[in-house]
Amino acid sequence: QLQVVESGGGLVQPGGSLRLSCVVSGFSLNSFAIGWFRQAPGKEREGVSCIGMGGGSTAYADSVKGRFTISVDNDKNTVYLQMNSLKPEDTAVYYCAARLGVYCSGYDYSESYDYWGQGTQVTVSS
Repeated sequence: QLQVVESGGGLVQPGGSLRLSCVVSGFSLNSFAIGWFRQAPGKEREGVSCIGMGGGSTAYADSVKGRFTISVDNDKNTVYLQMNSLKPEDTAVYYCAARLGVYCSGYDYSESYDYWGQGTQVTVSS
């Protein structure tokens, strides 16, 4: 059974850091691309980052470039999203999603993903 499960969300002050984890099971990360999305209240879901080819392909939204870093541990079947210099506007539910294919082109097209996690809340507030 193919499954993705996120964790690592929480409450953090502006300027702080969090690391989200996405554990995948039932498939190989070498054959799938993993995307991170987020959705704030009253806003549409947006693509944040993507990693594919076991780490050889990555992509970031302009709003997080230089602050977020996506990485993969193939031995642990886990994708990480390291979030630094967090801002209040980063507050959202963060979702991990998987799609067949190894590239991140068009990563922010949510309909292209087949498997979704349940989401983890990230709140940036003082």
